Amino acid sequence: MKNIAIFTLTSELHDEQAVSAMTNEFLGSLGFDYDYPASDYTDYGQHALDLIYVRTGGTEGIFRRLLPDLLKQSGRPFYLLTSGKSNSLAASLEILSFLRQQGYQGEVIHGNREYVNQRILLLEQAGEARQRLKGCRLGIVGQPSDWLISSQADANVVRRRLGIELVDIPMQELLETIAQTPQQPASEQAPTAAIADALPGAEQIYQALKVLVQRYQLQGLTLRCFDLLTAVHNTGCLALAKLNSEGIVAGCEGDVPTMLSMAVVNALLGVSGFQANPANIDPTKGEMLFAHCTIPFNMVEHFEYDTHFESGIGVGIRGYVKEGPVTIFKVSGDLSRHFVAEGLLVRCQAKPDLCRTQLVIQLADPAAASYFLTHPIGNHHVILPGHHQALLEEVLRA
Repeated sequence: MKNIAIFTLTSELHDEQAVSAMTNEFLGSLGFDYDYPASDYTDYGQHALDLIYVRTGGTEGIFRRLLPDLLKQSGRPFYLLTSGKSNSLAASLEILSFLRQQGYQGEVIHGNREYVNQRILLLEQAGEARQRLKGCRLGIVGQPSDWLISSQADANVVRRRLGIELVDIPMQELLETIAQTPQQPASEQAPTAAIADALPGAEQIYQALKVLVQRYQLQGLTLRCFDLLTAVHNTGCLALAKLNSEGIVAGCEGDVPTMLSMAVVNALLGVSGFQANPANIDPTKGEMLFAHCTIPFNMVEHFEYDTHFESGIGVGIRGYVKEGPVTIFKVSGDLSRHFVAEGLLVRCQAKPDLCRTQLVIQLADPAAASYFLTHPIGNHHVILPGHHQALLEEVLRA
């Protein structure tokens, strides 16, 4: 089955031979692969992108009769493709207006060939990401850290909107799994004796988390990592860096909304993104400093080991990311809000009085900095390489 399907709406008043010739010309000009015709709507909602091709005018009543069945088959927005010929654009606008009146989302896809192709390919990418998220299982190992007083999630909304299942895993289970996991000598070079001593324990935490991933069939997790500082006198920073680089979403501090944000990013781009908190904001210039003690290894050009910043123990990661375009992203735990802003990573730094990985980002729109100071979605945000605002907005479209 192809990722894009085109279903049709045609008035019986129009001559089918003329409409078919017009259809062949229009669809033949499009630069993507698709299933067509799919006129009986039996598998509507089963593709990454389902397009309703309004071929003629006079189709509004036909759509209205179809709508109850289409709603049962798909909860996504309706995408109405039209060439504009035979009054098809007028009919599409009437249908979209009707959908909006009923409280449903939709869009008319119409314009020159380049616009139509780009728009459809972006919608396909977003649809593929939604398919990858559906059925995803994400673990919450321990509860969110005590200071994350706004970073909860509504499991029912997450399941309904994204198809993601949240799985609660007691912290004690991880600690028992760590105790049952043999330590191995570290193979990596360490800059200090203290870090060399900590590396086997950090690797042990990684191996224990891998056991939980298998046990619960997880595609990702968030870890109440600060509990490890007292329980095993080590950190989860190395484990999370490794898991993320292996395609397993892995977040810090039990922050569920940030884990969800990372899962969306991973489904779109195959990289989890850098979970970090703003450490400094210049609201006049739109320049921001983000920092944290772990970063996915597949996001960095190179990295160094250090201690964990707050505690001065264990293993922290100082990663150096290639300068260039980045996107900052966050969803709320009930998925009612999200933030997306594009910018440029202008430099990495290594100041000793901050979490170890430090990225300085210049926002494309300096005014976007006001969001952080007036209505932020928690403190942690996700930094990902490249500019992807339009794609992220589309994935989260209700």
